[in-house]
Amino acid sequence: MAGRGLLTDAEPLDTNGGRLKVLRNGRWRMMYRPVNPDRPFSGTCLAESFAKAYSDEHPGVDVGIIPCADGGTSLDQWQRGSLLFDNAVHCARLAMRTSHLVGVLWHQGEGDCEEALYPLYFDKITAIMNALRSELGIDNLPIVVGGLGDFLRDCLKIPALVNYTHINQALIQFAERTPNIAFASAEGLTSNPDNLHFNHQSLQEFGLRYYAAFKTVEDKNRVFDEKSKMDDAIRTEMELL
Repeated sequence: MAGRGLLTDAEPLDTNGGRLKVLRNGRWRMMYRPVNPDRPFSGTCLAESFAKAYSDEHPGVDVGIIPCADGGTSLDQWQRGSLLFDNAVHCARLAMRTSHLVGVLWHQGEGDCEEALYPLYFDKITAIMNALRSELGIDNLPIVVGGLGDFLRDCLKIPALVNYTHINQALIQFAERTPNIAFASAEGLTSNPDNLHFNHQSLQEFGLRYYAAFKTVEDKNRVFDEKSKMDDAIRTEMELL
C-alpha cells in the first residue's frame, strides 16, 4: 500500500534517533514523508509505525523500508515479468547489497474487486509471492498481507468494492495455506472522508497489527532455526562418535 493518510493529520515522524531509513536510488536515507511518493497526493503509510515497532524491539540495528507500492493497481500489473514486479525485485536486490532482507509487507486488493477478478485472487497472489521469493532467492521470506477495510462497502463511487470481503477471504486463505505468511486484520479501522483510503490514525494502528502478525512468522523461523542448529549439532556428534 502506498498510503494516503493525510499529512495534515499526522504528528511529526519519529525516526528513532535516525535509525529508521528509507531506500532512495539504492541508498539508505533517514526516513521522511511520504515514504512511498507514488502520486502527488501520497501521504502517510503503515510502514512508518511498523518500522518504529520493529526498531523498538531491535535496538541494535537500523531499520529500512524499501518502498515499491503503486496505488490503485491490480494483481495483473504485478505478475512476474511486469514493470512493477521487476522494479520491486530490483529495489530489493539493491537493498540486499548493504542490508539483510527480513520480510515483505503487502496490501492490495481494491483493484481486484470486480466480479470477473476476485475469484482468481488466491491463485494470482500465490503465484506472485512464490515468484518474488524465487527471484530474491529466499524461499522462507516472511510476508505479511493485510485485509481491506470494511468502509469500502460505503464507497459509492466504486460499486465493485462491495466485493471486498471476497478479497479478504482469499488473503486469509493464502496466509493459512502458505508457509511463512501472516494476515493482519483491518477490522474496526476507519477511512478518510472518501471511504476508500485508510486515514492516518488507522494506518498507524494497521502498521502495529502488521508487526504483530510479522512476529508470529519471525518466531516460527527462530524456532525452526534453533531446531535446525540442534539437529546439525546432533548430526555432527553422531559423525564424531
